[in-house]
Amino acid sequence: MRGGDRRAYPVDLIARIRQHAAETPQRNALEGPEGHIGYAELARRIEHLAGELRQRRVITLALALENGPAWVLLDLAALLAGVCLVPLPPFFSTGQMRHALSLSGAQALVTDRPELLCGRLDLPPAGDPLNLTGPPLTWINLPGNGDLVPAGICKITFTSGTTGEPKGVMLGWQHIQPVVRSLAEAVEVTRDDRHLALTPLAVLLENIAGVYVPLWSGATVVVPDGAAVGLAGSSRLNAAAMIGALQQHRASTAIFSPQTLQGMVEAIESGLPAPDRLRFAAIGGAPLSPRLLQRATRLGLPIYEGYGLSECASVVCLNTPKHNRPGTVGRALPHARIRITGDGEVRIAGAGFAGYLGDTTTPPAPWPSGDIGALDADGFLRLRGRRRDVFITAFGRNISPEWVERELTLESPIHQAVIFGEARPRNMAIIHPAPGATPDALTDAIGKVNADLPDYARIAGWITASESFTPANGLLTGTGRVRRQAIYNQYRQQIENLYEEHAT
Repeated sequence: MRGGDRRAYPVDLIARIRQHAAETPQRNALEGPEGHIGYAELARRIEHLAGELRQRRVITLALALENGPAWVLLDLAALLAGVCLVPLPPFFSTGQMRHALSLSGAQALVTDRPELLCGRLDLPPAGDPLNLTGPPLTWINLPGNGDLVPAGICKITFTSGTTGEPKGVMLGWQHIQPVVRSLAEAVEVTRDDRHLALTPLAVLLENIAGVYVPLWSGATVVVPDGAAVGLAGSSRLNAAAMIGALQQHRASTAIFSPQTLQGMVEAIESGLPAPDRLRFAAIGGAPLSPRLLQRATRLGLPIYEGYGLSECASVVCLNTPKHNRPGTVGRALPHARIRITGDGEVRIAGAGFAGYLGDTTTPPAPWPSGDIGALDADGFLRLRGRRRDVFITAFGRNISPEWVERELTLESPIHQAVIFGEARPRNMAIIHPAPGATPDALTDAIGKVNADLPDYARIAGWITASESFTPANGLLTGTGRVRRQAIYNQYRQQIENLYEEHAT
């Protein structure tokens, strides 16, 4: 088996870390449950671990780890050794993990939960210990073919997707580096910043904006496990614990999803103190309701909405303290250029990827995002929804369901909502109630939202979901987007019954 050297390429992130190690050797680079690692120690450990990866002669390495310094160390060592990394998000189903391992030809898997994964994935029951910082890790050799990944690819991020199997987005450092530089400049990250990772490092946004950007700038990355920041599983949040973690770690920057932001806003509105060190909180993964942003702003939270795609190596647009227009996702970062087609689709140039794994087609440039939006006179991008999700009612009105769903879920009795109405005279909703919400409370909440919606967007009827929409049950992507077809398939008969009731 050939080693990772054939993929070796200069990585200026490692050079930046070495520079910080020379200038501020004792400054904390990483902090985790077991303590801290200074920049000099980080540089030394990256070199040592990269040497071990070369000795193991692996070309493509999969990671299935809880957040922690070990995740970051393996990621950076793989960059230095020229090894392609395949992060496996914890919210992936067994089928999605098998698909990612098979398609990528991963030759090894490093995990902190070998018993669970070996049982789920039919992997060899034994593995070699890998001694890093933190909990014990296991190295499991796989029968993969590393030559399935083209040379020069340093990372394959599998999109959780809204339909079908996840696609492997192939990224080289030449795709990632412009995003890192743009974000470091736009957010004005300094050595005094402390970034707290609140989402899995296997998610590209946290990996790039939450790890690479702070380390590029000489700042500190705090990487506790999910439970320590209030996350349980893929969809349960302890907002008080998250606020406590932000305070305890003196976080100045963090990345939230709309769901975690809403939980934190509700907790602060109920009396918990807002984190007082936070200066920049980015929102990503799914659309943000304007009303939720207004509530957060009233609480003094420094929330800045952005926009990006895996196919563009993450962030493309971002609001910042100097250039902020609420209700938009900001202006294009310096490396990217946005234009809107005649039918409203957002096209992105200057940011890209090498293609999808297993597909020899060259990605089009500019990249067709599939999102519908508009640019204002100052270059701020306002999104209107996913092109494929927009439906046309029987009366010919175009509706972006994400808009209505955002308004519904801002009402406290409604935990989640999905609406349908393609070619129908009325819109119907599937509602997952918040704990303790009564049918009367749901009816009142929907009525309140309907009062503020135009008539063609209102909800005519609704049913209650039998369970929450989560990545684990296949009804939600890992970044928080609903899988509409899967939800419709599960509730098809009840939805059709609703339409029959309202037709009479």
